Amino acid sequence: MELRLERLPSKNEATIGTLFLAGLKFCYTLEDVVRPAGVKVKGKTAIPSGRYEIIIDMSERFKRRMPLLLNIPDFEGVRIHSGNVSEDTEGCILVGMDKGESSIVRSREAFNKLFDILETAFSIDEKVWITIENPV
Repeated sequence: MELRLERLPSKNEATIGTLFLAGLKFCYTLEDVVRPAGVKVKGKTAIPSGRYEIIIDMSERFKRRMPLLLNIPDFEGVRIHSGNVSEDTEGCILVGMDKGESSIVRSREAFNKLFDILETAFSIDEKVWITIENPV
């Protein structure tokens, strides 16, 4: 299964994007600011663009199984989860059904739908990947 995240330019300490599933728009995303290569502000920097494998495992922080992105240079513990503003993420990808200029809403709804789809993919031993693209 392939996910694709198309980011918009960062604004107001947040980066809004659109998440596509099998080529179709699924939901919106919110991340921290996209910074130049090699620049990282702890807890306030979006992960680098690229292609990453996703697994689902137990999150100690959230006390439940959640999607985790693997092998991100200089980052660890990057998950997809619910939240509405940049203060809700420390490098993770937040998902929501609707968006504002620097926020997303209906986040739990988007997360629950995405989680169910990912669980189904993993139940048939399908690998899941996400490609993250910066604005051109």
